[in-house]
Amino acid sequence: MSTPSKVVLVSGGTFGIGRAITLRLARRGHQVAAFGLEAAQVSSIARDAIPSLREELECDGLSAELMEADVSRAADVAKVAERALSRFGRIDAVVNNAAIGPLGTVLDTDEALFDRIIAVNLKGPYLMSRAALPHMIAQGGGSIVNIGSGAGWGKPNMAVYSASKGGVVALSAAMAYDFFHQSIRVNTVIPGGGGIVSGMSLGRVGGDAAHFGKGAPGTAAGRVATGDDIANVVAFLLTPEAETLSGTVIDVGCFAGQGGPIPARQS
Repeated sequence: MSTPSKVVLVSGGTFGIGRAITLRLARRGHQVAAFGLEAAQVSSIARDAIPSLREELECDGLSAELMEADVSRAADVAKVAERALSRFGRIDAVVNNAAIGPLGTVLDTDEALFDRIIAVNLKGPYLMSRAALPHMIAQGGGSIVNIGSGAGWGKPNMAVYSASKGGVVALSAAMAYDFFHQSIRVNTVIPGGGGIVSGMSLGRVGGDAAHFGKGAPGTAAGRVATGDDIANVVAFLLTPEAETLSGTVIDVGCFAGQGGPIPARQS
């Protein structure tokens, strides 16, 4: 059974995990409006991503509405929603993926950086949801997928990033309750398992992808996770087969958020 085509907004959808999500959804026949910033952000190397993503889509005979916008700015988010409505006529789903992840304790993180992390990682999903929810409710339902992090349960040297991602988990659960009777499903996907290459992860290792996967616990598949693994779960959450799922946390990497890390293999 084919999945009905949906109009999906994807924040941070032009690089890394978001890029994989945009491509997967487009390949499944969805109409995607993806956006991000073309200038590198703090702790990330993601930049100038739209031309190469557009080229790959075109090579596959696909298209998506790609634009530059800042998820922390209400005016930018409104323009994204307006563009999607103008081109596609509706909004069926939102994937809140945009995030920045500077490392540091509370002593290492100045107030301006604190504000920026919260603005992108927590205010962003709030703004995106506010922009899309009225249209979903009027249409009789919809889906919101928030990309969380195992850091949302607290990790060392990730104080404010952890706080922002913990907020995403709580926000997801609250929205799942609040819009249950309007058939709005809200779920959280937690990347994990090591090896996921993104602008944020590359920024933390000086841009060297060779650092990924070494010593990582991997997944139950016997390998590290990839952006495609995250994209597959996001795509599933938009299908009729997932119509009963809301308020759920799906840990793609296995135990990334719920008590990890995986113990080392015993020799």
